[in-house]
Amino acid sequence: MKATCWTGRNSVEVVDVPDPRILNSRDAIVRVTSTAICGSDLHLYDGYVPTVKKGDILGHEFMGEVVEVGKDVSNLAVGDRVVVPFPIACGHCWACEHDLYSVCENSNPNAGLAEKVMGHSPAAIFGYSHMLGGYPGGQAQYARVPFADIGPVKIEDELPDDKVLFLSDILPTGYIGAEMCDIRPGDTIAVWGAGPVGQFAVASAFLLGAERVIAIDRFDYRLQRLRRHTGAETLNYEESDVLEALRDMTAGRGPDACIDAVGMEAHHPTGPVHAYDRAKQATHMETERPHALREAILSCRNGGTVSVVGVYGGLLDKFPMGSLMNRSLTLRGAQCHVQRYTKPLLDHIRSGRIDPSVVISHHMPLEQAPQAYEMFKHKQDECNKVVLTP
Repeated sequence: MKATCWTGRNSVEVVDVPDPRILNSRDAIVRVTSTAICGSDLHLYDGYVPTVKKGDILGHEFMGEVVEVGKDVSNLAVGDRVVVPFPIACGHCWACEHDLYSVCENSNPNAGLAEKVMGHSPAAIFGYSHMLGGYPGGQAQYARVPFADIGPVKIEDELPDDKVLFLSDILPTGYIGAEMCDIRPGDTIAVWGAGPVGQFAVASAFLLGAERVIAIDRFDYRLQRLRRHTGAETLNYEESDVLEALRDMTAGRGPDACIDAVGMEAHHPTGPVHAYDRAKQATHMETERPHALREAILSCRNGGTVSVVGVYGGLLDKFPMGSLMNRSLTLRGAQCHVQRYTKPLLDHIRSGRIDPSVVISHHMPLEQAPQAYEMFKHKQDECNKVVLTP
């Protein structure tokens, strides 16, 4: 079969690899009908996530048709159409029993690697380094799905792939980012990052009752999308001092909650701060460029909440702990527990309250994955979200 494989920093190739096969009685094999490039895939592409090896199959956002099931998978049958959550979860450990699927205690066979970086291991993730399991990803014609009796959600109506594909990751990730803000009627929420996750965080904040949502980014075409599809207010951080602008927009108090939907490769409009983070990241003295997180903490009102769904991998520098502690802030973060959210969010899609397809800017065949990665990374042709068709 054809698959998108990592071949080095800033390099992927679509090559022939062996077809997946059933290895465990709880496995399923899925013929992939749609898969996508996620913003967090760029962290792999750029070489910032350790333990990625040449030849690894990428991709954790995918859906398709079940073509084979293990003998202990009773909830799925050949021919079923499914969306596959990106965290691989066993369904039976303490974490899974408490709906904390992204920190499943059993799915990562390489937990020791993750523990060295993070202290404890999260769940395994499709196509996201050997530190997180080494499982082949879904940017391929077929994928093996472990614990298929727990993860995949069946799509039993005629909704097109574009409407449901993002149940695999970015829609529930944006939603949990807003949910962790404990939004109350009348709240003002600020969201750093207007990429697809940030766009879904904005939409989810409105869905959960926010009165105002302010999105912060440097790409006007992404900010325009948000204004058009959600009615959010926007700030271009290359044109405004964000801390000052947010104070002005909130009568000096600051947003009630702030969402970091950027993560480890944040940019900064002033040279010295950005150069400092880039230099420390390049020399492995820190793993993050955390400017968005710093700014979210400093911007949030006293007693507010900072919610982190942008991907971070390890250690960061110049963390404003004094601001966090002295101003009674709450800091929350998560890789999304996708299995918790797929069914309720599917109901929102069916009712028309959310249309995930609006984030898609490009459809491309799988064979063009290398061009798609370059276009997405460099924001060429106003690229917002690429869906690949095997």
